[in-house]
Amino acid sequence: MRLRFKTTAAACALALAVLAGCGSSGQGTEEPAREGLSLGLAGIDYNVFITRELNPQIPPDDAYYNGPLPKKGEALYGIFVQACNNGKESLPTASNFTVVDSQGNEFRPTPLPQDDAFAYQPTRLDPHQCEPESGSVAQLGPTAGSLLLFRLPISNTDNRPLELEIRAPASVPNPKPEKLTFTLDI
Repeated sequence: MRLRFKTTAAACALALAVLAGCGSSGQGTEEPAREGLSLGLAGIDYNVFITRELNPQIPPDDAYYNGPLPKKGEALYGIFVQACNNGKESLPTASNFTVVDSQGNEFRPTPLPQDDAFAYQPTRLDPHQCEPESGSVAQLGPTAGSLLLFRLPISNTDNRPLELEIRAPASVPNPKPEKLTFTLDI
C-alpha cells in the first residue's frame, strides 16, 4: 500500500511538472501572462512586478503620488513595471499602456510629472539598461519598478480579470508581437 502511494505521488508530481512547463510560449501574446514574468516586446523585456491600490494620504503611497485624490467612486491603482534592454542596440520603450476589464472598458494611465522619481517615462534604453535605472529610488524601493498610475472606477474593479496591455512603440516597424498582455493581480 505504501509503495502504491509513493508511486502515485511520484506520477502526480511528474504530471504537474510537465503541465507547469506547457503553454509558456504564448504567455503575454496569445494569452495573458501573470505578474512577475519578464516578456519581450520589440527588443525590450517588460515585467509587471506588482499592482496595488494606492492611498496618497498615507506613507509610503504619499511618496508615489501627491496629485489630486480620486473622486468619489474611483480608486488609484499603481502598476509597477520594469523595462530592460538585454539586446545589443539602443531601443525605445513602450509609451502605450491600457488597462482593459472583462467588459471591454479601457483605461489609460494618469500622466505623472517628468521629475517624479517613481513615474514610468518612455525612453530609449542603451544595451543592458533598464527603466527604472539601476540604483534609482524606484528600482531600490519595495516595488522595484516604475509607476504607471491608473484611476479606475471602483465598480470596474469587479469586472475581473483586469489586464494591462503594452503596445510596441510606433517607431518599431512590424514588431512581432505587437503587444503584450498581463493579468493584473487586483
